[in-house]
Amino acid sequence: MNKITFNDTQVIPSKVICIGRNYVEHIEELGNETPESMVVFNKPNSAITDTLDFISEDTRFEGEICFLIQNSEIAGIGFGLDLTKAGIQNKMKEKGLPWERAKAFDGSAVLGEFVPFSGNLRELRMELWINGRLAQFADYALMIYKPLEMLTEIESFMSFEDGDIVMSGTPKGVGNYSIGDEFVGRVYEGEKRLVESSWRVQ
Repeated sequence: MNKITFNDTQVIPSKVICIGRNYVEHIEELGNETPESMVVFNKPNSAITDTLDFISEDTRFEGEICFLIQNSEIAGIGFGLDLTKAGIQNKMKEKGLPWERAKAFDGSAVLGEFVPFSGNLRELRMELWINGRLAQFADYALMIYKPLEMLTEIESFMSFEDGDIVMSGTPKGVGNYSIGDEFVGRVYEGEKRLVESSWRVQ
């Protein structure tokens, strides 16, 4: 089973629960319809990795604030990349089929270190830098669904196991990437940097 690092300890998430279409400008950049309710999908444990591999020319990165769950509450925070095979996803969407082939493949949940968090959720923001350029930025105010809303909705039909990860959705700025690209993801509470993770595409 794949593991993540939380508070210098190895943790095995049973699953990664992802929130889709949670930022208006990202919905618009991909030409999607605004959903009437929260979009939720899962990545299995086998999707989890701490390395960023080049998958294909049409695979895109999606930077996200991620939450680690214990006792059905947010216990930790980290930065992650939801990798998406865009060509396959577009075909699935056209046919009204599930997204797993595009979203849940091995290595599609690139997760950095998680640190304990008990602060102010309203002060959260994230940045993703690629090759020294700011590619994505988001904060709590830009989220359509806020973190506690996510937990309530997920638990309305699915149980959390300790160590599960919630990926809270990606803002505008997603794109393709190449071998050798340098990624740096950061999560802040106000001006305080909580966690930073970096990857070089292999």
